[in-house]
Amino acid sequence: MTAHRGEPLLILGGGLMGLAIAHQLARSGRNVEVLSRRRNEAAGFVAAGMLAPHAEGLSGSLLTLGQASLERIPGWVGQIEAVSGLSCGLRPCGIVVPFATAGERDAYPTAAWGEPLDRPGLEREVPGIGSGWRAGLLFAQDGQIDNRRRLMRALERACAGLGVRFQEGVEVLELLRDGGALQGVRLRTAEGELQELPAQAAVLCCGAWSSQLLPELPIVPVKGQMLSLQGPRDALGRVIFGPGTYLVPREDGLLVVGATSEREAGFHEGLTPAGQRQLQAGIAALLPEASQWPPMERWWGFRPCTPDEGPLLGASPLPGLWLACGHHRNGVLLAAITAELLQAAIDGSRDAAQQALLAAFRWDRFG
Repeated sequence: MTAHRGEPLLILGGGLMGLAIAHQLARSGRNVEVLSRRRNEAAGFVAAGMLAPHAEGLSGSLLTLGQASLERIPGWVGQIEAVSGLSCGLRPCGIVVPFATAGERDAYPTAAWGEPLDRPGLEREVPGIGSGWRAGLLFAQDGQIDNRRRLMRALERACAGLGVRFQEGVEVLELLRDGGALQGVRLRTAEGELQELPAQAAVLCCGAWSSQLLPELPIVPVKGQMLSLQGPRDALGRVIFGPGTYLVPREDGLLVVGATSEREAGFHEGLTPAGQRQLQAGIAALLPEASQWPPMERWWGFRPCTPDEGPLLGASPLPGLWLACGHHRNGVLLAAITAELLQAAIDGSRDAAQQALLAAFRWDRFG
């Protein structure tokens, strides 16, 4: 089902994915309204902002999707910055993946896209790297964006500048159906009132909570804990993507450290001693000197995970409802291509390449 431009299109979820899609649709002249419960719990505020399809070792259709998004990000960021007047903090700084042996390096799924490093090469790219790493890959094409402090704020302002309306503090309780198609949503306002909001079209991007509205979706939460340290301004030029821990340096010396991957935690909130010890051990192994840098902040969040860790994009089992959820740990990377694909799907304007990507990430691909 394709929505007409004059009808309100609801974005269910005000995180990074919801804002990216709202911005894309509003740029095309759509009448867009974003419904958000608590934007600060969204994965876009929790993530480290790596743009790393190669450093992550992605493969198959997910690598293709990630590479397509990486190509689009500079132009996408430029559009956001032009409307918002704010910097998104995009840094094409390159990412180093360290390995214990050259054999492990050469067997990495994306090794062909990287520059192989020996121990002297590692020390050149990452002065002070831990002594246990003997080889590495430099993915100069990968990078980062300051999602927590810059990108989310710039997207919010850009959306507002394009006329997107926001309802903050509302909880969508139910999708309303009539004859098997979407007719609207039932919600609870910030004041506790129950309301029904009619809509012929909506995009579901509630992250780890998406399956609560549409139980057919195979999405479960994976909790991640993170922290940040304040280092010297130029102490680390590259992102370090180690096994289980990554270090992402911002321009002002802030070092974002992540992340645990707690698949059994459900939606259990809060920091845990075990999770924080894991992060500290990762810091000590990757960049020992950073263990002495003062801590700034500690936080947690919930990644939306599917069985193959790829997103659910495009049509849903409910006509009129579109999907942009299940991005797991690659939401920041995939925001640009997701917004493009969802607009193409909703408008019915998808080309062959877009159709192939949408087909690869159908919600029912798991059988």
